[in-house]
Amino acid sequence: MRLQPLIVPGWKGSGPLHWQTRWQARLPRATRVEQDDWEAPTRSAWVTALTEAIENASRPPLLIAHSLGCITVVHLPLPIRQHIAGALLVAPADVERNGTPPALRDFAPIAATPLPFPSIVVASTDDPYCSLSRAETFAASWGSELVVVRDAGHLNDASDLGDWPEGLRLLTSLRRRACWRVPVATARIAAMPPVRHG
Repeated sequence: MRLQPLIVPGWKGSGPLHWQTRWQARLPRATRVEQDDWEAPTRSAWVTALTEAIENASRPPLLIAHSLGCITVVHLPLPIRQHIAGALLVAPADVERNGTPPALRDFAPIAATPLPFPSIVVASTDDPYCSLSRAETFAASWGSELVVVRDAGHLNDASDLGDWPEGLRLLTSLRRRACWRVPVATARIAAMPPVRHG
């Protein structure tokens, strides 16, 4: 079954040079989750917007999240998680760290329950918003594969990734593993004919 890429940007959105924006332009059927307030996010509003985007998706959604978008994904209610085929979680923002901007503190504490779909956490060795050890903890808690990228900062437009071909390869591998449970009708078994004696 074909999947629908669903772009989930982080705080302040993704600008024209961000790899998420580039991917949206090149991936078939890709759509972006739009938030009413990119500057002053609240967990309830962002989770609601993502929930609605998942529910309105024409095909099973494959989430492509960055930074605060990753934290929004892990805050989704359990019933909504069942609709997700997989998630690429790039540079999750550690909103529990010292020095977290006040605008992001509403997203703490970070949910640590395992995700019921295949996922990949991509972390940089020098991300100023999430240490590698914290990214390792997130990946372990969420049951995600961890991919470490060297010296790529926050893996955003400032990282000058262009179309980020390495990320696209990860997305392809995730798409191959993406799960989608399609209900299968139980086969009807014909009743056994009565046994006749004598």
